[in-house]
Amino acid sequence: MRARSARRKEGKAEKVIPLRFIPDREAKVRGVDGTRCLLMNDAFYTFFERSMGEFSPFFLAIRDEKKILGCRCPRCGLVRVPPFVTHCPDCDYAPTELTEVGQVGRLISTPPITYFATSLFLDRAPFGRGRVVLEGADTALSVMLYTTTGILTPGILQKGTEVKVVFRDRRLGEIADIFCVPTAELTPGQIATPGLEESELPWARARAPKFDRPSRDEVRAYRECLREMRALARAMSRSRRARSAILGWKRNIAVRTKAGEFAMVIDDGDLRIVEKKLRAPDFIMACEDPRALLDGLAYRGAFTDAVILKKIWIDKNEEFNTIFKLDRLARFLAREKKERAARQT
Repeated sequence: MRARSARRKEGKAEKVIPLRFIPDREAKVRGVDGTRCLLMNDAFYTFFERSMGEFSPFFLAIRDEKKILGCRCPRCGLVRVPPFVTHCPDCDYAPTELTEVGQVGRLISTPPITYFATSLFLDRAPFGRGRVVLEGADTALSVMLYTTTGILTPGILQKGTEVKVVFRDRRLGEIADIFCVPTAELTPGQIATPGLEESELPWARARAPKFDRPSRDEVRAYRECLREMRALARAMSRSRRARSAILGWKRNIAVRTKAGEFAMVIDDGDLRIVEKKLRAPDFIMACEDPRALLDGLAYRGAFTDAVILKKIWIDKNEEFNTIFKLDRLARFLAREKKERAARQT
């Protein structure tokens, strides 16, 4: 999220369809039922404007004033957020009035977490999706949920968790312009601040888990895992199919385990495992047992599952896309080995 904010502050306009989703003009051949089929990339264009209509004041308040509005019935006093009715259905359709509500509230249920998002929300995953009753409101607002402690995993947010509304630095006037984080991760001043923006959050305070001193057996297991991971990295860098998973991708990853630290370097199709400490890594991965990393690279498990199950910790939410790429890297190499073995038999 911090990286996205930085790009937006540079003044680069974002397209309705991001350029990374637009395929190159090319053709390819694929086998279908024993025949060769020619496939060509093409496009069908449909762009349109949509009006927020009677909801415009709600979205304008978010965009321009960093406020959350509801509609209040002057007869029964019920405050609905968002203001989805202009006349109260419980009071003979009496006209409602716009009113501002608080920016702190509680979750009414434990939210599900989206790790595998559609293209529309791919750059925002992983995120929780929950319903929050804000102070002064009688109905719940559906909103995205994040944590400043790293990747959002089960147990961080639960029914009854107190959360704070946060406004994105660059707002268009849509519901994705706001999200919530637990108030337990904020200072009293931040909780009390109306219109708190994402750049004011303590993202940099995410701390990797601390491990006890390793035993001799754990050090020996670490050395063996490191040797196997290096061999896998060399095989992946030689594989055309595996390289395709990380083409155009560059990341310097600091990997911390109980028995040692090393660097995982992704460089436009190449993967290297280097036993050194990085001074300024793009992000940090941490795990007590390095076998969780080895299993991911060897395709005996998945990096994404290890993160979700809290076997691997990473400090930046936006780098979950790199975790996807590492899983594809392992899967492509395993598939290539399987196909090669089938041809030999």
